[in-house]
Amino acid sequence: MIEEKHRGHDLMHAEMILILFASIGVAQVLLFLWRIKHRKSYQAITLLGMWIIPFYLCVRLSFWRMIIVWSIFSIITLFVMFKATRKKLHVNTPRIVYRWFLWIYQASYALGIIGYLVLLLVFTGLGLLLPVNPDVILETGVTLVFYGVYYGVMGRDCAEVCLDYMSAAMTYTTGGQSLPKIELASNMCAVCGQRIVLPTEDESNSGKIEWTYRLGCGHLFHEFCIRGWCIIGKKQTCPYCQEKVDLKKIFKNPWEKPHILFGQMLDFLRYCVVWLPVILALVQFIYYVFHLE
Repeated sequence: MIEEKHRGHDLMHAEMILILFASIGVAQVLLFLWRIKHRKSYQAITLLGMWIIPFYLCVRLSFWRMIIVWSIFSIITLFVMFKATRKKLHVNTPRIVYRWFLWIYQASYALGIIGYLVLLLVFTGLGLLLPVNPDVILETGVTLVFYGVYYGVMGRDCAEVCLDYMSAAMTYTTGGQSLPKIELASNMCAVCGQRIVLPTEDESNSGKIEWTYRLGCGHLFHEFCIRGWCIIGKKQTCPYCQEKVDLKKIFKNPWEKPHILFGQMLDFLRYCVVWLPVILALVQFIYYVFHLE
């Protein structure tokens, strides 16, 4: 029955495939141009889609565990974003923002790795050796991977919004600008706005004083702050003079480099979660208009 219906439709099927690939290609170009020329609107709509669409689907499907976790995450994140978007920042606000989103990033990274290992147990057959139903193991692995990916993307996007507002509120002058802005003192971190205390050898060993890091441009930062600025906030320039930051010099430890790769993977998955369904829906509409089956 199905074969009879589609007999002689080879040309139509080729056209459908051509439309699909052409739509994906054109959409990629348009999204890239939108992101370059109107980054804030692109970022806002993407973040809104990431925040609302999965929650709507979970409500429809009655996934109460996800709804509860989403609600807790949303309440805390909105509170942090509220504090970060004030024109007059509290002295501890940058630290609160970085600590929360760094924790979210690390937790999502850990969940993704654990979920991946759980799925390996299923696909390699090792899960059969455990006194647990394989379906339960598979569901657990998929859930952990989803939580890690979803909240990893959400955390990075929300952190980027917070950083944009905080950067505007903590704008420093580099000496070549005419607008009256804050001048950065030599002992102040441009990321968190707090004083940098250079540790003695005894204090460094005791762990009471934070480590610092000096960029190639000569500006000094708390190591915790500049890592958060680069990884969580997706920034690759000095917060003060906008000189490009070499991430390979900051993350010399090979165990830390996967964090950068994980962040790049999240950027790709954001496209898959938000924009790919929109593109496929548009392709289906084109098929419907031209009566392609």
